[in-house]
Amino acid sequence: MARINTNVASLTAQRGLQRSQKQLGSTLQRLSTGLRINRGADDPAGLIASEGLRSEISGINQAIDNSQRASNVISTAEGSLNEVASLLLNIKSLVVQAANTGALSPEEIQANQLQVDSAVQSITRIANTTTFAGLKLINGSLDYVTSGVSGSAVTSLEISQANFGTRASIPVQVDVITSAKTAELQFRGSAIASGVTLEIGGVEGVQVLQFTAGTKTSAIAYAVNTLTDATGVTAGYITASAATSGITFNSIGYGSRQFVSVTAQSGVFGTVDSAGNSKARDIGQDVAATVNGALTVGDGLNLKLNTSSLEMSMTIDETFGIGQTSFAITGGGALFQLGAKVTSNQQVNVGIQSVAASKLGSKTVGFLNDVVTGGTSTLVGGNSADASKILETAIRQVAVLRGRLGAFEKNTLDTNINSLNIAMENVTASESSIRDADFAAETAALTRSQILTQAGTSVLATANATPQQVLSLLQ
Repeated sequence: MARINTNVASLTAQRGLQRSQKQLGSTLQRLSTGLRINRGADDPAGLIASEGLRSEISGINQAIDNSQRASNVISTAEGSLNEVASLLLNIKSLVVQAANTGALSPEEIQANQLQVDSAVQSITRIANTTTFAGLKLINGSLDYVTSGVSGSAVTSLEISQANFGTRASIPVQVDVITSAKTAELQFRGSAIASGVTLEIGGVEGVQVLQFTAGTKTSAIAYAVNTLTDATGVTAGYITASAATSGITFNSIGYGSRQFVSVTAQSGVFGTVDSAGNSKARDIGQDVAATVNGALTVGDGLNLKLNTSSLEMSMTIDETFGIGQTSFAITGGGALFQLGAKVTSNQQVNVGIQSVAASKLGSKTVGFLNDVVTGGTSTLVGGNSADASKILETAIRQVAVLRGRLGAFEKNTLDTNINSLNIAMENVTASESSIRDADFAAETAALTRSQILTQAGTSVLATANATPQQVLSLLQ
């Protein structure tokens, strides 16, 4: 049958050509953009998945940048702390030299004092001027802020890390369940009946003292105290009553690393512990406490807590005994965003204490600004021993701070960067497999679409020419 009003063959050819042209356009778009998904209609599910992966890639990229910037901050702070440590070592050398008064003139000691003054000023200047992009690092700006700390319970407090999360402050409750004690031995009596040679030993060393018969215990205590710096043992005279008079031998420090030893090398000198048991050597006792419910055994009077949310150290006052004290951490610290999501488990909050001269040292031995002219532990005042103790404490504090920052950089920041780089590779590969075009497949599809388009055009031309054949029927 021959009809001219409706050319079904032409319509079929047009539909086929239109589909081929659409496929050709889609292939050309993918080849020109390099993407398999250019709009939602290309692959709705793939688009959703790839956009989620793109978001994660963006977060990981920024987390890597954040970690690298944090590493730069820590490196800047550690570099300045290295200079502070060098200055402290120079001051320690000057202090030890000034103690050699038999070989140094007063003018030389005065010259050492001037150098000490200059070095201490430099330490405070470094603390006040060390910055990173305007952020002061070691002047205490990045230290934690606390409230409610009782000076009668806690003599020193250092918070290294505190994770606030969504909290505005962190409450801290300390329950001391075992108080720290010095090592202690006792001798009962007001005098010795016969001559005796005593070996007095402690953490600082051993000394031998000789006493004749009838020597009062008060004289023995005086003799022991003259050698305290060499033995680490102090003596106290008991005068409660004739029955309980005598001497107590105590270590200068608290804790299980302290000890007192009193041995009679000749003669008789019986010592007992606080319970009255015969004993020639005694050790101290460490403080034990719970901090926010976590049991921690200290070192002498010092307590340390290291949990995922709080890392801190404190020194309990020696007169506090057994009891409870509490305070709150209300702010401060340096918050580093190390993950792709802004959540507390992908953040680290680190405290950096001040290293100014007024902060280095402790209440028990003094502070670094005490060794400058006009202070209580100056070289020209003949206080080299006190100055040396302050320097030893300050050197240890700076070394611990440097070590803590170095551990944070090595074990947290560097490993976090490595982990994020691995995650970036895997997530990027996943996003690429969903969204990127496969050029081998697309070029094959291009060839196929070009052939189909050309064939469709030829077929359409043939289909359009077919109705003209009815003209032959009119001749």
